[in-house]
Amino acid sequence: MEVIKLEFPLNINKTEIPPLSMALGYFDGVHLGHQKVILEAKKQADQRGLSSAVMTFDPHPSVVLGKNEKHVQYITPLSDKITLIEELGIDYLFIVHFTGDFANLLPQEFIDQYVIDLNVKHVVAGFDFSYGRMGKGTMEILPFHSREKFTFTIVEKYTSGDEKVSSTRIRQYIKNGRTAELPELLGRFYSTAGIVVHGDKRGRTIGFPTANVDTKDAYILPPTGVYAVKIKIDEIWYEGVCNVGYKPTFNNDALRISVEVHIFNFEETIYDSEVIIEWHQYLRKEQKFSGIQELVTQIEKDKQNAIEYFNKRLD
Repeated sequence: MEVIKLEFPLNINKTEIPPLSMALGYFDGVHLGHQKVILEAKKQADQRGLSSAVMTFDPHPSVVLGKNEKHVQYITPLSDKITLIEELGIDYLFIVHFTGDFANLLPQEFIDQYVIDLNVKHVVAGFDFSYGRMGKGTMEILPFHSREKFTFTIVEKYTSGDEKVSSTRIRQYIKNGRTAELPELLGRFYSTAGIVVHGDKRGRTIGFPTANVDTKDAYILPPTGVYAVKIKIDEIWYEGVCNVGYKPTFNNDALRISVEVHIFNFEETIYDSEVIIEWHQYLRKEQKFSGIQELVTQIEKDKQNAIEYFNKRLD
């Protein structure tokens, strides 16, 4: 897949681009609804003898338009989004740098410059996709803006449990710790990447060494508690149990949240390694224990509960 970063004004020559079938959307999460749109663009490309493409935007429009006071946390930060879209077999990914000037394009200007001028012959988007200044361009008026230069497919709402599959719904599930339900919406378990850093090394003294993972800020983290997880190290997946929280048994006033994974049947040193945590099952809330022995007993229970969970998944 060729990744092309676009600026405003457009910084690419149309003659360099083959005729395209292109999916339009922000696609945070690349969830099952997004996949339906992207794979429809691929199908149309195959049927029409075109190359397949996806157009997305970075950063999130709400950052530029001032709707978020803080930086946005993503289901799939840009690097993850690129990987997932490539796995769907797309030929070209266009990443538009979302700026105030770009946001001010009239709907017709957006279509002229970022669709027609990119040699797009077929457009695919979800029923609720909007474009141009203040989102005034909608799929209902796309035929008018197309100037008959391209055809289009509108993908209808994708639902799970009689409710639309959306990035907003997935964010809420993550924030509520409903990690076990996410495959119904994402088509996979939710995952976050990070670097293994040095911690206080207290886990090894009580028989449960942990990998202290410094998760990149861009991800949404599940709430504090204990989870059955998988962790990917050097392309190999291991099972484990993860504590998200402030380690209340040892810290009275810890401010920084920690993500620590006790990896089953693993004894290697992995400091500075990049790892991926795959969030499976919420096991219990974080709690403060009266002493080390009570903590050790509970961690052993957590470990057994996680092992039982993974064994059931194999049945």
